[in-house]
Amino acid sequence: MTLPVFPSLRITADALVPQGAFAEAQAAFLKPDAEVVARLSALLRQKNVGVVAHFYMDPELQGVLSACDWPHIHVSDSLAMADRAIAMAEQGVGAIAVLGVDFMSEDVRAMLDASGHAGVPVYRVAADTIGCSLAESAEAAAYGAYLMHAAETPRSLHVVYINTSLITKAKAHAIVPTITCTSSNVVQTVLQAAAQVPDIHIWFGPDTYMGDNLAHMFSSLAEMPNAQIRDLHPAHDQASVRALLPRFHYFEQGTCIVHHMFGREVVELVRGNYPDVFVTAHLEVPGEMFELALQAQHHGNGVVGSTSNILEFVLGKVDHAIAHGDHANLRFILGTEAGMITPIVRQVQAKIRAHASEGGPELSAEIIFPVASEAIAQDAQSGLGVVPGVAGGEGCSTAGGCATCPYMKMNSLHALLGLLGRIDVEPRSNLVPFEPRKYVQEIRGRTAADLGGEPILHMRSFQRNGELPEALVGDVLSRNAQFLQG
Repeated sequence: MTLPVFPSLRITADALVPQGAFAEAQAAFLKPDAEVVARLSALLRQKNVGVVAHFYMDPELQGVLSACDWPHIHVSDSLAMADRAIAMAEQGVGAIAVLGVDFMSEDVRAMLDASGHAGVPVYRVAADTIGCSLAESAEAAAYGAYLMHAAETPRSLHVVYINTSLITKAKAHAIVPTITCTSSNVVQTVLQAAAQVPDIHIWFGPDTYMGDNLAHMFSSLAEMPNAQIRDLHPAHDQASVRALLPRFHYFEQGTCIVHHMFGREVVELVRGNYPDVFVTAHLEVPGEMFELALQAQHHGNGVVGSTSNILEFVLGKVDHAIAHGDHANLRFILGTEAGMITPIVRQVQAKIRAHASEGGPELSAEIIFPVASEAIAQDAQSGLGVVPGVAGGEGCSTAGGCATCPYMKMNSLHALLGLLGRIDVEPRSNLVPFEPRKYVQEIRGRTAADLGGEPILHMRSFQRNGELPEALVGDVLSRNAQFLQG
């Protein structure tokens, strides 16, 4: 019997069928202990705490949360986390627990403050720093030099990935006009900026892979018929996109340690052993995986985008198979962090189960993890012996990486239960180490927290209105005037 190259998890109406130790560990966490679920639900109700969490968090915790009946729990990409925190505050929760890395809790804190909910505490689940390799790359001297070069270039706009700290956003905005973006809105942000400000220079960072992928996307876009370009953005055509290409810049020294794993060797294994699968890839992955997924996307067999885009694509293919009465096993390469499996399983299995209950033909979906089967870690406390991912890097390689973020995995079930046990029992001062960093230092006469929140508010204004806010455009043009006068 030939063993599969990569571990996988097949989803049927009533079962999960894993192949490989990595997939077995993922599947085990999707069947949480009922007593643990009841305990967490009761604590969240008792303490009146809302939870906003990222798709990439610890799989054990994600499995338990998905089974809780407390209404104030939301798992999503980073953009929606702050929105749901605000909604929870409006609905009366007493505190928000953020399950993610530190820039996520900082963004939630900043947006709650901006929405008039400064009195609602925000907590992380660890007293120690929950870092991010990508966010840290934007705090290096090289990124400061990159921004200074942008500031010396007329009509410059800094488009910074949301996955950065509040202090990075504040310092950047003090140097060059800045707007945040996510992987789902970055293309529209760049195109809209180019439409609103003639001869604008866009400085994207800090994610090098995403920047390189965007440059390739815009180059491909410039070769498309004008009608197709206008479908993407009505203000653009071949000429305008080509004019933008030399004015789109990206930082070349910033990577995410997880998405870095989806390199050339992984792509070669996918091409050689999985010719008939759907390919999904986050916009942060290296160029080889990006190109593979982009080629598949052009033929309707893949997607490049955010975590939400990946989830929507998988669900869309399941819906299509159901609508056409297909009898098949849909297979998907999961080109992003393995924590995405929890929402995929929950939502895909619900669709397949409903389809089966109506007498539809047998249907299943198989999620393939392009990682090494040995990419697991020993963990005696879990009761399983192994958990997906590795804290120290063992088993991770470009031949099939761990595909799990060790920082995200600091958000464990044990840590959340420990935090909830402290709330309303210990003095509030004891919980200060669990709060996001305050950033009270002043930059240009404003606190770093206030100034760092402004690029996020610019992005939210763009999402609401479809245009960059006048204040941001005016900032770009006024600093350009200062540049010319200087």
